[in-house]
Amino acid sequence: MKIAVIGTGYVGLVSGTCFAETGNTVTCVDIDQFKIDRLTQGEITIYEPGLEKMFLKNLRDGRLKFTTDLKLGIQGAQIVFLALPTPPGEDGSADLKYVLSVADQLGKLLEDYKVIVDKSTVPVGTADKVRAAITKHAKVEFDVVSNPEFLREGVAVEDFMKPDRVVIGASSDRAKKVMGDLYAPFVRQGNPVIFMDEKSAELTKYAANSFLATKISFMNEIAQLCERLGADVDMVRRGIGSDDRIGKRFLFPGIGYGGSCFPKDVQALIKSSEEVDYDFHILKSVEKVNELQKTHLIPKIEAYFNHNLKGKHFALWGLAFKPNTDDIREAPALYIIESLLKSGATVTAYDPEAMNNVKVQLGDAIQYSVNPYEALKGADALIIATEWSEFRTPDFGQIEGELKNKVIFDGRNLFSISEIKDLGFEYYSVGRS
Repeated sequence: MKIAVIGTGYVGLVSGTCFAETGNTVTCVDIDQFKIDRLTQGEITIYEPGLEKMFLKNLRDGRLKFTTDLKLGIQGAQIVFLALPTPPGEDGSADLKYVLSVADQLGKLLEDYKVIVDKSTVPVGTADKVRAAITKHAKVEFDVVSNPEFLREGVAVEDFMKPDRVVIGASSDRAKKVMGDLYAPFVRQGNPVIFMDEKSAELTKYAANSFLATKISFMNEIAQLCERLGADVDMVRRGIGSDDRIGKRFLFPGIGYGGSCFPKDVQALIKSSEEVDYDFHILKSVEKVNELQKTHLIPKIEAYFNHNLKGKHFALWGLAFKPNTDDIREAPALYIIESLLKSGATVTAYDPEAMNNVKVQLGDAIQYSVNPYEALKGADALIIATEWSEFRTPDFGQIEGELKNKVIFDGRNLFSISEIKDLGFEYYSVGRS
């Protein structure tokens, strides 16, 4: 098939590359000429494990192309994916201006039948709005489909190439046939392609992310109880995760969730509920718990240093909101940094991928290290905010040699309490004595 993908952000670039990998010819369109030039020259613009190799192969083989010309980009395409940003507005609702602007342009450019696919995470009813925007100008038949993505940053290529399910919201049999043919190579092992109406598909995406965010916040509340009652949250997690009705995933306590999806989607579903006069009590609590959890380590740090952090210097391992990504949107590390700086402390940070993004946002407000151990030099304590694999089995002797105090504040519960205490460290984690 010939496919157009409008938007070359995270979802657009992963989707376009993976569709090309199965033999489709994909043209990605973006208004950012600088980004398009970089991509055309083979410079990938996001960090995602496994993506670059696939990207370069399909670029070289001519199945993946880039342009700023929307008319050229959709020419001959059977399917047009809208993978555009939907940032939260001031009131928390998803801003559809980019999606609807492109839809308006598409109406003027369509010359033959196409399936227009909402790939962006959008509120319920967006397909109707996109259809209306295109209809104002269109002189040919078209269909609008909702096809939400369920990509986890860090394993997005695997998620796309081997999805556990594909959700397609479509009311047209013609569109269902086109979309079914497109996804057939991705579900050869029998995982389902689930067809439903557009509104149900739109809500499915929000419901899935909000439920996972709820699991995380619930376990963080359990961790709070464990600290007060003397229980071990790791034991509790294993005990309840063995129940098939609950499952093992998304039960790890820590310093909250971040990223481009969970915070925005929870906020947007709350707003959508308010618009139909429903008060979504659980999600409001999920959001509140997560905001508090991001700085869960700060009171422990303050207590250790007798509530005076002025002049203290901290090493911070991890800036990305999760490992295997350079995404710092709503990253707990940024909230920790903000709190420490306000208290008069200084910070040297290390992250394998996210430091350039933090430099753009924070500049020289903090220092940056070329490796984790250099960040420790002269630090009063080590704080861990992201569970990168390279942090899991560090050289504790080197850590001891660089830190002023043998103390670690671990927001991701990376180490065994008994083993690290045997090494003589004071160790503060989440939900464990």
